[in-house]
Amino acid sequence: MSVQSIERVFDIIELLSTAQDGVALTEIGKALDLHKSTVHRLMAVLRDRGYIDKNETSGRYRLGPRFVELTSLYLNNVEIKTEAEPYMRQLSHLVNRTCFIAVLHGWQVMYIDKYEQRNSLRKYSVIGQRKPAYCTSLGKALLLDHSDAEIEALFASVEFESFTENTVRNAAELNERMNRYRAAGWTTDDEEEEIGIRCVGSPVRDYRGNIIAAISVSWFRAQDDPDFGSIAPYVVDAAQKISHRIGYLSDMTRPDSAPNLAASAASVQ
Repeated sequence: MSVQSIERVFDIIELLSTAQDGVALTEIGKALDLHKSTVHRLMAVLRDRGYIDKNETSGRYRLGPRFVELTSLYLNNVEIKTEAEPYMRQLSHLVNRTCFIAVLHGWQVMYIDKYEQRNSLRKYSVIGQRKPAYCTSLGKALLLDHSDAEIEALFASVEFESFTENTVRNAAELNERMNRYRAAGWTTDDEEEEIGIRCVGSPVRDYRGNIIAAISVSWFRAQDDPDFGSIAPYVVDAAQKISHRIGYLSDMTRPDSAPNLAASAASVQ
């Protein structure tokens, strides 16, 4: 699609956004000075992708549900970032390590924020970055509520890339690890995505109890290498505080000290 076509697509979207009763195909052509065949071609693409709807009775077009979905995702991410920021800052200070927050995007995780002890321009290079869910603690935390069958379906067409010798090789192996993670309530990345990098992750839930994000703590093994069980309670506690902040009112027991989760560290690794 040419730049001109892209501009015309946005012209159509902006026109439809101001029309409460929809717009007919011929009206779009006249308003934007476009040939009917051009409008029909562009509208077909937008309709196939759910960005516009057609009222078959009146023949008029309106914006479609895909815009509602994208807007909801954007607003949710903004809300999560805003509500999570003080807890991520506190978590980073407590463990003196870098914290991340991400959401699930298909079979990948998408980073939406980062907090570390010192200011760094690298923070902004992370936001929007995507990584496979199967080899990150964030991704596995986001998958904690997925059943074995759902994980197999999610990764059915995905070729598992072996980033290190610790990376899982297929969905069956991932499910084996997920069963241990579900029992513990937190996840790990033991140099699975990058040699020398270890992470602990925990899910963030909305008011319905659904996992909508995950946070993690990351560190370089060569510089400082605590065991997962000593870091996990802080990550879980921060994730639960964020969850409570956005409306999750579960009465599940929250860890108050490291020993509460340290006992489950061996079963997770």
